[in-house]
Amino acid sequence: MKKIILNILIVIFALIFIGSGWYLFSYYRDAKEAGDKVEELAELVEESESEDEASSGETDDTEPIEVVSSSGEKKTILKKYRKLYKRNPDVIGWVKVDDTPINYPVMFTPEENEYYLHRNFDKQDDVNGMPFLDALCDPEDLDSNLLIYGHHMKSGIMFAHLLDYESEDFYKKHKIIKFDTLYAKGEYEIVAAFRSQVYKADDENFKYYEYIGHLSEKRFDKYIKGIEELSLYKTGIKPKYGEQLLSLVTCAYHVDEGRFVVVARKN
Repeated sequence: MKKIILNILIVIFALIFIGSGWYLFSYYRDAKEAGDKVEELAELVEESESEDEASSGETDDTEPIEVVSSSGEKKTILKKYRKLYKRNPDVIGWVKVDDTPINYPVMFTPEENEYYLHRNFDKQDDVNGMPFLDALCDPEDLDSNLLIYGHHMKSGIMFAHLLDYESEDFYKKHKIIKFDTLYAKGEYEIVAAFRSQVYKADDENFKYYEYIGHLSEKRFDKYIKGIEELSLYKTGIKPKYGEQLLSLVTCAYHVDEGRFVVVARKN
């Protein structure tokens, strides 16, 4: 009987081991595929930018594309993003931190805010998702806090490396976040980096996620005060009302429902 039980346990542990191994293999295989797809998109943008610099002429792939912006104006999409836009018009821009893996298109679907939470650029199911701009945001609103979400994947893709900003030394070498809209390039200087969490509705803690999109001067000042108090280090950057803010957000695991946030102001 003992031998039978032992054999059963061996089989069970073997199945668990095989199952765990297969899960890890599948997870990192999918992460590799997701990373390759995003790298392909980055190369598409770089190629378009190189073509733009090499020639002032238009091709079928780079002919002007005009769209009606949120302000109701007709705007021309930058050459570097035209191929990207043709592939998926849900793209709103591109976020990048030089010399880091953070280099991704940003999606925007105000009618279904979390559409890209578990979908890739081509709208296929993908646990890695894509960085996306909150539905309450308007990139053209200068009195706005643009909040972009991205997954913290154990494989290191998406916004996993946002947590590198927990280190002040890392911050000092990477003070600028680049966020281009489809129509204009943009650079943002980091103001604060902090840990937070999603609180219960009746908690009185400062909730960064209640300050999304257009902000009045009073709410802007309250947001700046809140993030400065939470910041892991002092940056010496003090935004003034009228300077657009950019907040990048990802999951963190210091507490349940933990979040890590990096806030920057537009230069």
